[in-house]
Amino acid sequence: MKVGQAVAEIMKREGIEILCGYPVNHLLEFAAAADIRPVIVRQERIGLHMADAISRVTSGRKIGAFCMQHGPGTENAYGGVAQAYAESVPLLVIPQGYPRRISHIDPNYSAVREMRGVSKRAEPVIIPGEVQNVMRRAFSAIRNGRSGPAIVEIPTDIWNEEIGDIDYTPIGVHKYGPDPADVRKAAAAILGAKRPVIYAGTGVHWAEAWAELAAFAELLGAPVTTSLGGKSAFPENHPLSLGSGGNAVPKPVHHFVQNADVIIGIGCSFTETNFGIKFPKGKTIVHATLDPNHLNKDVVSTVGLVGDAKLTLAALTGELRQTIRSNRDPSAVVAEITKVREEWLEQWRPLLNANEAPLSPYRVIWELMNTVDLKNTIITHDAGSPRDQISPFWVSTEPMSYIGWGKTTQLGMGLGLAMGAKLAKPDKLCINLWGDAAIGFTGMDFETAVRERIPILSILLNNFSMAIELKVMPISTEKYRSTDISGDYAAMARAFGGYGERITQPGDIKAAIQRGIAQTQAGKPALLEFITAKETRVSKF
Repeated sequence: MKVGQAVAEIMKREGIEILCGYPVNHLLEFAAAADIRPVIVRQERIGLHMADAISRVTSGRKIGAFCMQHGPGTENAYGGVAQAYAESVPLLVIPQGYPRRISHIDPNYSAVREMRGVSKRAEPVIIPGEVQNVMRRAFSAIRNGRSGPAIVEIPTDIWNEEIGDIDYTPIGVHKYGPDPADVRKAAAAILGAKRPVIYAGTGVHWAEAWAELAAFAELLGAPVTTSLGGKSAFPENHPLSLGSGGNAVPKPVHHFVQNADVIIGIGCSFTETNFGIKFPKGKTIVHATLDPNHLNKDVVSTVGLVGDAKLTLAALTGELRQTIRSNRDPSAVVAEITKVREEWLEQWRPLLNANEAPLSPYRVIWELMNTVDLKNTIITHDAGSPRDQISPFWVSTEPMSYIGWGKTTQLGMGLGLAMGAKLAKPDKLCINLWGDAAIGFTGMDFETAVRERIPILSILLNNFSMAIELKVMPISTEKYRSTDISGDYAAMARAFGGYGERITQPGDIKAAIQRGIAQTQAGKPALLEFITAKETRVSKF
């Protein structure tokens, strides 16, 4: 067996069915020969975003994989690897390396050297016979503990070297729970709370701890909010849901976080970011995380619980049930949530129901949410205004029905995420919501969706402006129109062979969405371009 055959065979045994990539990386051919589907993108970052989504929407049960050529391909891929690392997404990344004799000679780019800071593990294959050991270490790093990208760099002169038969067994997943003494301390702090709030992060998704989170909240009768990455970990149509928090938040999130005495973080890092909830000082923090390095990083952890979110929730619930024999009455908390939410929604209804042109982006989002089948939809936002406009108002009812991200915010990421989600979950309606700035970064890869037969629904909010920058670039805008951008993106979609439609009138929004959905059901990617106002208002407090 050749090195390339061995790598493809190991990937197949580990359950990888799709390899996103850009040539020339010889693994693409070896993978195709092993019946792993290669999906060829127009730029490296999109391929990594697609692989990222494959891992996310399957909670890591399927591992996203990406490969690229040595030199410029590997250099261009850095941003996508960094995004996955920031959000602990399990990825197998296989860059082709320079030939071994010149692989470490300046200025040749080494993925192992340069990506070590944005990966969980980075290792080259130097000796052909070590392929199994290198791949085993990579998959073990991906599948155990807090995850992230694993880099396996394979020099271009090694692919066809013979190594004989391989003896490879897929890597197991091994989990750990918190120290019982810490569980008792956490339970004591929670039992002493008068206004506890539960904050759920992406770790709930990776642990598939959705049922345990709901049972924990119902036992305490406590309200639940999530990070952007954790959005959909708790059903947002549940009476105890506050919604999710990012740069923009629903008023119930702000109200309850500000007035909490104990904040219970589950599967989260409490990372300080411009795109997350701002936690006030002076709160008692019970912090449950898989990574002990997150304890006391950005908030003071009054009690730390280190372990898998599912195991942690089970341990906490078991300890608390020794005192709380039946679920607490949530009626007072629910009434408070309902009152605050209704007051907040009443303030926003003029925008959610706006009936003028250019369109309100909030009206587009509201119509979209009330048109799709939420149980069978996966949606993701893009960076900037689309993220801030959708996240407070979109009601996620099913686990992993919303791909939120925010520790770092690469424009254009939503397109690749939607395509990867559709590859992993072909029966779902997969949607990306982006703006005219984001499409400028990655719009050419709508052609990838057409060519690779990935029928997603792209919702584009086009206000011909970098609207989020208007407040910080008034002189540049006034004197030089520096924030103006333009394009006929529906025509672009049609030129690529997809479905494209431009919508300008509020009365046409719902029917256009229905037509777009019908196109995806017929197997064609659809791009709906809504001409919107330069809306800069977001739900912030």
